[in-house]
Amino acid sequence: MDWLADAARDLAEAAPRWNFIWLYDEKSAGKILSGIWMTIQLSVACLILSVVIGLAGAWAQGSPSRIVRAIVQGYIQFFRNTPPFVQLLFFYFALGQFTPTWSPDGWLEIPIISNVGWAIISLSFFAGAFNVEIFRAGIEAVPESTREASESLGFTRSQTFRYIVMPLAIRVSLPALNNNLVNLVKTTTQAFGIAVPELLYQSVTIWNDHPSAQYPTMLLLFVVYIVLVGILVAGMNRWERQMRIPGYGA
Repeated sequence: MDWLADAARDLAEAAPRWNFIWLYDEKSAGKILSGIWMTIQLSVACLILSVVIGLAGAWAQGSPSRIVRAIVQGYIQFFRNTPPFVQLLFFYFALGQFTPTWSPDGWLEIPIISNVGWAIISLSFFAGAFNVEIFRAGIEAVPESTREASESLGFTRSQTFRYIVMPLAIRVSLPALNNNLVNLVKTTTQAFGIAVPELLYQSVTIWNDHPSAQYPTMLLLFVVYIVLVGILVAGMNRWERQMRIPGYGA
């Protein structure tokens, strides 16, 4: 790949505004790779946790307890009606003050939840609130006669939800879930605000040190997110086709 590094150097000399420094500078290349890896880890963790929250919340919405239903509804309204960036700052700076710490050397106090942990928690709860409503709509789309049939066969409410209702509801929910998860991946860039070293954060550190690398690095950001979102959409679309049942889903 020496020819590519040489070409990038020649381009930087000929057109200073297009300095692809991460193609020939090891330090910058390392920042980009670590940023991409952190973005992938952050996205995967948030995707999984938000789906789990959505399923649990949709289940709790059907609880016979009014208190449980009110708690879930309050959670949904709080996270849907406030900006995700404000939520992120609130979790990190406000709740983070009450986080227990541990000291590896007896002097330095390290919070047990890092900035990466708070980013995962905050963004997952944000997307999870939308997932609850997505799964709720899917559950309501399952005919009542289907639930009655399962109960007549001796299924408990938990068994009916797990084996009958939820598998059908997921099929109905997949198109909307796809959109929400795509938005979640793009929202992970807001972790930049609490210094999570994801791709945007690392990119900013590069063009702060090398202003001539700003345009190429911004272009790289677009390309990386297009690829990541494209992979997610392709996977979700394939999953949707495999799970499709006549009479259910889009």
